Amino acid sequence: SQEKGVIRGLHFQKPPHTETKLVRVLSGKVWDVFVDLRKNSATYGQWDAIELSAESQNCVYIPKGFAHGFCTLTSPALVFYKVDAMYQPEAEGGLRWNDESLAIPWPVQQPQLSSKDSKLGTLSDFITPFI
Repeated sequence: SQEKGVIRGLHFQKPPHTETKLVRVLSGKVWDVFVDLRKNSATYGQWDAIELSAESQNCVYIPKGFAHGFCTLTSPALVFYKVDAMYQPEAEGGLRWNDESLAIPWPVQQPQLSSKDSKLGTLSDFITPFI
């Protein structure tokens, strides 16, 4: 992303095309967010976040059954994903970045969003396929 304040996500791949992700930042800094969508999980519907930066060289492991997104904190920010499955467009899904039920305190109030991300649904409207 070339601009600060861009939000991507919250994205996931539905079964049988679920993905495990290893995410790190090669340039700049992002606030990385992940939401548990596994219906039998004690943490279903809960989120966590971590700041990833090229300087810290840290990364985050996102297991299957989680939605994932990030907000760019610098201009630019280059995010690198290592995934264990090929992307399947027909399996893509997502949740709205500002879903009130998730109450994620994003570091921007007026983010730049893709048209696709601005049309995503809420957790309360989502019937999870993740066990």
